[in-house]
Amino acid sequence: MAHTMATRRRTFILGIHHRATGRIIGGARITVQKPEHRLADIGYVLHRQFWNHGLGTEAARLLVQFGFESLHLHRIEATCDPANIGSRRVLEKAGFHLEGHLREHLWVRGRWRDSLIFAVLE
Repeated sequence: MAHTMATRRRTFILGIHHRATGRIIGGARITVQKPEHRLADIGYVLHRQFWNHGLGTEAARLLVQFGFESLHLHRIEATCDPANIGSRRVLEKAGFHLEGHLREHLWVRGRWRDSLIFAVLE
């Protein structure tokens, strides 16, 4: 399995489109980080006017489904800014569990920013 996964594509970047208009309103990504461990992480972004409509949760759930069913992953991770309550809710509704608080994890806009790490298992 690890050899097969190692030779396959590792990153999938997808557009999120509005069903009614067909307009691209965001994006989502899943990246296999360590094929030998069947580990990946996801990310997503939505235009602000489409927040709080369940679209982020739907995107995260579809990424998880794709990761487990098509990529045969064991673990999928995601991080978010502790101040981003909306993203935290998206991850929780998509089945992720909070695993920890990473202090000074990322350098963002000229200063260190913490991250929360979430994961879901197959």
